[in-house]
Amino acid sequence: MNDIRLHDLRFRRYLPHESIVQRIAQMADEINRDFDGQHPLFLGILNGCFMFAADLMKNITIPCEISFIRLSSYRGTTSTNQVTMPIGLDRSVQDRNVIILEDIVDTGKTLYELFRTLRPQRPSQIAIAALLLKPAALQYHLHIDYVGFQVPNDFLVGYGLDYDGLGRNLRDIYSKIPG
Repeated sequence: MNDIRLHDLRFRRYLPHESIVQRIAQMADEINRDFDGQHPLFLGILNGCFMFAADLMKNITIPCEISFIRLSSYRGTTSTNQVTMPIGLDRSVQDRNVIILEDIVDTGKTLYELFRTLRPQRPSQIAIAALLLKPAALQYHLHIDYVGFQVPNDFLVGYGLDYDGLGRNLRDIYSKIPG
């Protein structure tokens, strides 16, 4: 299935599932090496990161914990420029090595606001693992420690990413067809 329709938009397959899981396994190897002996806390940002987080954690071999928060800044295909946190942090990050798991980084506003929330809680370290990074859309200075794929500034769905609730369950990642 190369083209799909969600609501009123059409999408074309951009990244196949096999490439996604292969790259995630490589990212996990890097994290296992970099955090060996450190017992990090993975902090997944819902809803989008659930597939990425699940596949990443299958390849993490170091002792670790995982928790999830929910942040939102999108309505439809555009950012609202307002970040809300309907589900907050359920454990302390003080003196912890935190690895934030994000499905996609585009403007960076969501992560910037999350950093502002986490820093006063004094974690030892904050690292970011993002499945997708849109360098052309980035508006905030952020260091993304682990990047799965750099992608163009297109609207993407699948593998956890949605368009108004649809498409999260797709195994592949799809790009919006112009028009």
